[in-house]
Amino acid sequence: MKNMKTRRFFLNLLIVFFVFLFMKLNFFAKAKKKKPFNTRVLTHPIFLKHRMSKDHPERPERMKFILDILKNNNYLSYLENVNLDRDVEKWILKIHNKKHLSSLKKNFPLAEKVSKSAVQTCLKGIDQIMNNKAKNIFCAVRPPGHHALNTGKDEGFCYYNHVAITAKYAQEKYNLKKILIVDWDYHHGNSTEYFFYDDPTVLFFSSHDQFAYPGTGSPSRKGIGRGVGFNINVHLPCRTKDEDIIKIYQKKLVPRANEFKPDLVLVSAGFDSRINDLLGCYDITDKGFEELTKIVMKISSNYSNGRLLSVLEGGYNLLGNAKASLAHIKILDNFH
Repeated sequence: MKNMKTRRFFLNLLIVFFVFLFMKLNFFAKAKKKKPFNTRVLTHPIFLKHRMSKDHPERPERMKFILDILKNNNYLSYLENVNLDRDVEKWILKIHNKKHLSSLKKNFPLAEKVSKSAVQTCLKGIDQIMNNKAKNIFCAVRPPGHHALNTGKDEGFCYYNHVAITAKYAQEKYNLKKILIVDWDYHHGNSTEYFFYDDPTVLFFSSHDQFAYPGTGSPSRKGIGRGVGFNINVHLPCRTKDEDIIKIYQKKLVPRANEFKPDLVLVSAGFDSRINDLLGCYDITDKGFEELTKIVMKISSNYSNGRLLSVLEGGYNLLGNAKASLAHIKILDNFH
C-alpha cells in the first residue's frame, strides 16, 4: 500500500514536470516566432555586375548605395537574396519576342543575364505576396526596364520590361484580372505604354517630362480600341516640386484608380525624378516620395488587399537614389 502511494506520488510529479516543460517550450517557441514582415526587399549580388561603359550613370554602384543605406538604417533584415535557378523565359515571351531575346543573348550576354535576373526577382516577389510571405515587396534590381521594346538592343539602358512581364505573370499565374501600373520615373515608360496600349485590364498611369528621353508620353495618348481611357500620361515640367506632383496624383490617379479597382498595384519606382538627379530636373524630395507611396498604398489597401510590388527603375544620383529608396521602403513597411 505504501509502495503504491509512493509510485502514484512520483507519477503525478512526473506528469507535473512534463506539463511544466511543455508550457515552457511553447512559451519560448512563441517568443522566438518573428513578426511577419509588412515588406520585403528582394535583390541579388548579380545586380552589382553589368556596366555599360566606364562613367555611365546606370552603374552597379546604384545598388551598392541602396544596400549600404539599408544596412546603416537597420533594414538589413528586410533584405532577401532570391534564388535565380528559375527559368522565366516563358514569361518574358509574354511581352518580348524571340528575335529580341536571341539578339540580347548574342550581343549583350551579361546585360541580358542581369535583366533576366530582375525578372526572376519580380516574379518571386509576386509569389511571396500571393502566398502571404509579405504584404508588399520592393525589388532592388537593375538595369531599369520601362523603355525596353523589341528592338534587339537596349533602349534607355533597358533590356527587358520587368514590370510589364510581372503584370502578365500576375494575371495568368494568379488570375488577377486588373493591374494598376504607376510610373513616377522622370522619363516616360514608353515600353509599358506600348505593350498595354489597347488593353483594358491594365491601367497605366505615368507622370514624367514628355520632352525628355524618349520624347514620348503626350497626355493626348489615352489608349486605343478597348484600351481607350486606360493609358494616362501626365506631363510635369522642370522644377516640379512635392506639392505639384502630389496634387496631380490626388486629382488624376486616385479618382481613376477608384473607378478601376485594381487587383494588384505595380510601381515603376524611378527616383531620377528626385531633386539633384543627374538625368532629371525635378525638385521632388524624399518626403515627396513618402507621400506618393502613401497614395499608391492606400489604393492598394482599398482594392487589392494591400498587394503592391514596386520595382526600381531610374535614379542616378547615387546617394539621392538610395535615400529615396529608403523613404519608399519605410512607408511600405509602416503604412496602415
